[in-house]
Amino acid sequence: MLNHENTVFVLVDVQGKLSKIVHDSERVIGNLSTLIQGLDILHIPILWLEQYPEGLGKTNEALSTYLTGAGLEAIHKITFNAAKNQTFMDALETTKRSQILIAGIETHICVYQTAAGLKSWGYEVEVVADAVSSRTNCNKEIGLQKMRELGILTSSVEMALYELMETADGQHFKDILPLLK
Repeated sequence: MLNHENTVFVLVDVQGKLSKIVHDSERVIGNLSTLIQGLDILHIPILWLEQYPEGLGKTNEALSTYLTGAGLEAIHKITFNAAKNQTFMDALETTKRSQILIAGIETHICVYQTAAGLKSWGYEVEVVADAVSSRTNCNKEIGLQKMRELGILTSSVEMALYELMETADGQHFKDILPLLK
């Protein structure tokens, strides 16, 4: 189960035109928006990745608004597996957290390879299944299946936020509940 004090969120490559043409893109962007806002309320650290932004473009505006508003900056990479990017790994180590919640695009490429890479480094990794996508649903499902076979757990936006809140008592619940309705 996700633990508030031990979780960090990794947002993978939700960029440019690709973010608008992946399978079920509007739902995925909406779910990511809800997740990012909820994690911000809970003060969960967020690491934000962009794959070769000079070619693929910047992060989708619907998400970057919440990220830059929280004072975050994208970590640029050219490796599909972010665990092979020293800047990202240094930022991750700085959080001193061992549970990774991961989402983004594309499920079968950068999300899968990053999740697998982090798992191989000993991190406990959970993928947010309703906040990932690929250009085709088939590739999304293949990516999710391969992650499950590696022992990477599957979660959803609502499930992850409720696990991290732990209780309906308090301001966090009151602030997050409208996001989930």
